[in-house]
Amino acid sequence: MWDYSEKVKDHFFNPKNAGAVNGANATGEVGSISCGDALRLTLKVDPETEIIQDAGFQTFGCGSAIASSSALTEIIKGKTLDEALKVTNQDIAEFLDGLPPEKMHCSVMGREALQAAVANYRGEEWSDDHEEGALVCKCFAVDAVMIEDTIRANDLRTVEDVTNYTKAGGGCSSCHEGIEEILIKVLAEKGETFDPNAPSKTAAEPEPIAASAGMTNLQRMRRIEMIIESIRPNLQRDHGDVQLVDVVGNTVYVNMIGACSGCQMAQMTLGGIQQRLMEDLGEFIKVVPASQAQMAQAAKAGG
Repeated sequence: MWDYSEKVKDHFFNPKNAGAVNGANATGEVGSISCGDALRLTLKVDPETEIIQDAGFQTFGCGSAIASSSALTEIIKGKTLDEALKVTNQDIAEFLDGLPPEKMHCSVMGREALQAAVANYRGEEWSDDHEEGALVCKCFAVDAVMIEDTIRANDLRTVEDVTNYTKAGGGCSSCHEGIEEILIKVLAEKGETFDPNAPSKTAAEPEPIAASAGMTNLQRMRRIEMIIESIRPNLQRDHGDVQLVDVVGNTVYVNMIGACSGCQMAQMTLGGIQQRLMEDLGEFIKVVPASQAQMAQAAKAGG
């Protein structure tokens, strides 16, 4: 498990303002269940003063997403809409006494939901700036504009930072080159040069407590296999399946079979498996399709 602060745990186990607000006159929705996180924020705003009288949330996601949503509603109640719009994702994280680096994207989602709700109240058309041809991460539907804005707002410098704050690149990793190009562009605006070997923004922060710490290699392999086995029934219901082929360091090789083989959602499925493994083991894991040679070797070893 991750090294969560006591406030994160409290807002997860005892979320504040969960559910839709009665008499809400502003609604903001961001994310999607298929991408792993979704948030619906409802507000009750005084029409004369534009003060947020009440706020509620409905979140589909991990513990950090629920805690971040709960924290956001506590922060913005009593503020005017303009004051609320000044709340940043860093404010949400600081309110919770910090979030694990890999969970900062949850605070970013909260900020976007607030922007969407305010636009909805004011009768404005809000979009998450997805532009045709600008989608960088197809696994989690993250566009170039969001990545650029998040880099600027949080002074990000590495691909790992971008993944932690936006989820982009956390699935199949095929968009890492595109993320680097955006980093080069944004850093150049400040007269700085992108360094692919630069330490992560979060490198000096506390590391997650690894559930795999103290495990032997065999125990770790069995743990990974058990987690994948727990995921398989969900895929089998849709006539798909996944098999563990090999584990090399932090890279887990799997074979997608049945309806999952060649499916347009395969990359999202891999991303979901990867997220589950990282949550359980408390370490960075990369899940990728196995090669034909690896599958042949595994079949030979098993047969």
